[in-house]
Amino acid sequence: MPYLVTIGLEVHCQVKTQTKMFCACRTSFGDTPNTHTCPVCLGLPGALPVLNQEAIEKTLLTGLMIGCGSPEISKWDRKNYFYPDMPKNYQTTQMDLPLCIGGAVPLYDHCYPTDVRKSIANPNKTVRLNRIHLEEDVAKSTHLGNSSLIDFNRAGTPLMEIVTEPDLESGEEAFAYVRSLQMILQQGGVSDADMEKGQLRCDVNISLRKNSEDPLGQKVELKNLNSISAIRRAIHFEIQRQTEELDRGIPQVQSTRRWDDDRGETQMMRTKEDAHDYRYFSCPDLLPIETAPLLEKVRPLVPELPHELAIRFERDFGVTAYDAEVLSSDKSLAAYFEAVTAPTIPGKKVANFIINNLLGILNEHSLNILGCPVPPEKIQALLTLTENGTLAASQAREVFAVLFAEPTQDPAAIADRLGFKPAEAGELEGLCDAVIANNPSEVAAVKAGNEKLLNFLTGQVMKSATTKPNPKLVTEMLRGKLG
Repeated sequence: MPYLVTIGLEVHCQVKTQTKMFCACRTSFGDTPNTHTCPVCLGLPGALPVLNQEAIEKTLLTGLMIGCGSPEISKWDRKNYFYPDMPKNYQTTQMDLPLCIGGAVPLYDHCYPTDVRKSIANPNKTVRLNRIHLEEDVAKSTHLGNSSLIDFNRAGTPLMEIVTEPDLESGEEAFAYVRSLQMILQQGGVSDADMEKGQLRCDVNISLRKNSEDPLGQKVELKNLNSISAIRRAIHFEIQRQTEELDRGIPQVQSTRRWDDDRGETQMMRTKEDAHDYRYFSCPDLLPIETAPLLEKVRPLVPELPHELAIRFERDFGVTAYDAEVLSSDKSLAAYFEAVTAPTIPGKKVANFIINNLLGILNEHSLNILGCPVPPEKIQALLTLTENGTLAASQAREVFAVLFAEPTQDPAAIADRLGFKPAEAGELEGLCDAVIANNPSEVAAVKAGNEKLLNFLTGQVMKSATTKPNPKLVTEMLRGKLG
């Protein structure tokens, strides 16, 4: 039988700072293991933490971007547990007075999986947040057959934990939530939020119940999911697993499970774990934070969010809703689009060229917009050539292919090199007259309404021309002469 699914997410996001949360060690990815460590992040006796103000400010900025409130005073706590990735045997975190409380994340339609975008159950849905607290990341453990390796370079990296209310109902909504949140974090410069680098990791809480008036079912937590597609697949599997057990009369118990991506299944790790198991208490080494001055400092830094950018792009540049969603999904892409736009070029044409041509060739070369070799002013110059009639759209694409390989060249010079230039004064008109005179039956058919043969006549003119004029101009000239 079908059950109501309730899902909450805990997203762990590394904050983009130069140094760690409580020490001056450099944050890094991919460096030689255990080369960015000190007595503080190694948890050596007697070492005392010092707060990273930038991490606190970026966490508060995140809260402002998504409508969170903040307590007047935020404080630090110790979460006690024993594990090799935390040699102090406690993690410095926040329990009852986190930096950010409440807020909500909108689920952008284009952030859903491609296969369900046309059938979104709850369009324009927002997911409420419970809190955002700041803590230190743990070391990275690599488990081998009979041993484990540990790298403390990651230990102490500033880590936001963004906790939702149980507002999600499917793997597809969870997919959209993580992608939408990822875009917002990147837009604000808070984090690169790269899941492949471990900068964004997710715990999923799932419970099933028969009716909406029933209390929530027992929570099952899926730990440390590190890709958006894995989150979706793990949720699908867990819903199926719980459904089958409930149908057989097997009650669920509060537990923590891991996702085995190779096998496509979740596996039991431990049962029953609550906050009191961690024996939280206030950290005696760190003073509480007065949030008001820091909030006023970061408030001017709140950027346009993706949905705000999309609305402005539709309004100011006349692009479609789809184009606006794509262009606003990446702040660097949005900036590139705005740099290309000009009063003489319709915004829709700029959007079409960037989405259909530029992004396509970048994808072929495994590049993002930041790695694009062609500066926006060169694209603007190329599109100007199409607007003034020098180039047809197909010719512009050929010029762009050369420009991508030779980005220092001038688009007009490339067009000239390829032979794409207007015919000499009077030459084009003479060519059109000659083609009309030499093809009387085709001319008669065009006059009788056969527009397809106009393309044939255009082709004859293009063959006769010593240059490669814009075929659109040739067609327009022929149409004018034939009435």
